Amino acid sequence: MKFHEDGARPTGKVIFVFGSNLNGHHGGGAAYAAYQHFGAEVGVGIGKTGQSYAVPTLNHEMDRMSLSDIRKHVADFIAYAKAHPDASFFVTRIGCGIAGFEDRQIAPMFMGAPANCSFAEDWREFVLPRNLS
Repeated sequence: MKFHEDGARPTGKVIFVFGSNLNGHHGGGAAYAAYQHFGAEVGVGIGKTGQSYAVPTLNHEMDRMSLSDIRKHVADFIAYAKAHPDASFFVTRIGCGIAGFEDRQIAPMFMGAPANCSFAEDWREFVLPRNLS
């Protein structure tokens, strides 16, 4: 597992993982960066498009989703990352910007993610097993 500075822009061939809304309107935050630079498609709010992967944290009404619903989408992403071990995933602080969640609410959902994922340094204490952080 790797870590990067929050707000850093990845280089090279990586998949940019960002928080989205179910409408696939990528108008702000990391979603806008995904649209501008990593091929996120308008209208696609879940899964991989271009060189990006959308994990929804806002529903169709642009309200915050429940943590249990987000947890299911994070589990789907982790399964995708595990199924694609040759790919590198640059995970942003999903849900901690426009959606307004705290790092401590979202980051632990990514515990158990494979080594091909890179996370914001702010999430280190939440995603690493206690004996490694």
